Amino acid sequence: MEDDAPVIYGLEFQARALTPQTAETDAIRFLVGTQSLKYDNQIHVIDFDDENNIINKNVLLHQAGEIWHISASPADKGVLATCYNKTADSKVVTCAAVWRMPAELEPGGQESPEDATSPAHALELLCHLEPAARGSTACVTWEPAGDGKRVISLADNHILLWDLQESSSQAMLASSASLEGKGQLKFTTGRWSPHHNCSQVATANDTAIRGWDTRTMRVWNVRYNHSHDQLVLTGSSDSRVILSNMVSISSEPFGHLVDDDDLSDQEERRLEEKSQEPPQDSVIATYEEHEDSVYAVDWSSADPWLFASLSYDGRLVINRVPRALKYHILL
Repeated sequence: MEDDAPVIYGLEFQARALTPQTAETDAIRFLVGTQSLKYDNQIHVIDFDDENNIINKNVLLHQAGEIWHISASPADKGVLATCYNKTADSKVVTCAAVWRMPAELEPGGQESPEDATSPAHALELLCHLEPAARGSTACVTWEPAGDGKRVISLADNHILLWDLQESSSQAMLASSASLEGKGQLKFTTGRWSPHHNCSQVATANDTAIRGWDTRTMRVWNVRYNHSHDQLVLTGSSDSRVILSNMVSISSEPFGHLVDDDDLSDQEERRLEEKSQEPPQDSVIATYEEHEDSVYAVDWSSADPWLFASLSYDGRLVINRVPRALKYHILL
């Protein structure tokens, strides 16, 4: 990609669900879920060719309903989970299910964005994640470093830990906890942290961020980038994507540790001066390629310096961490 210029891809329908294909670490691939009341909803499998600056796609049919959240298995490239709307007893509820992509959907066989003649493929339903009488499901998040057999779903004010069995065709509720406080508290989103032995989950409800220990279900902290935990992405209703450098919550706020014997006198003095400076949180960059509310942002599984954002009007934008910051972190 030349410099830091963004690449833009437009969907036919509105959309707010985005995830990287987590188990795919060689190709840069994202999954995008649409929201349409009139037509069958879709999952777009987006491949980004970094060398030629080209986006390719495949389309999967998601006939269950509007997609509000999507997540991919960390162990199996073909497995994903969605949260979607359906009508039951004259009420609209948000359900969750685990799906498998068709076997014929192989990497390298994508159609170009201009080719709309190829038929969409169908998803195979593996199992439902439907907690009895616990409300609508806001999101599903997978254990990051696991074998794809443990997921957490957030339903109203409940956090539920599931064990997936029989090749993800059965879901058993392993444990649960509730969000307590004044008023009718409801989870809006969450993420399972890849750090701390994958024992902690960050959740958000309205304006508050909370953390949970999957061993005790107690409050913890916030989510990180999977390789450089000071990098934090946010998307908001003002159509902006903000990349922040949150060194105060980083595991390495002053950079990587170095052996003193490997430093020259000048480098050692500079390191001492830098170590006396308190870490400062800051906004690195603000991205304004969107024209509607940005409901989803996520990092690539194959390239820790590349991320995607999705706005409600169906616009997907791929951006990179500024090169100067990348080299600052690495060097």
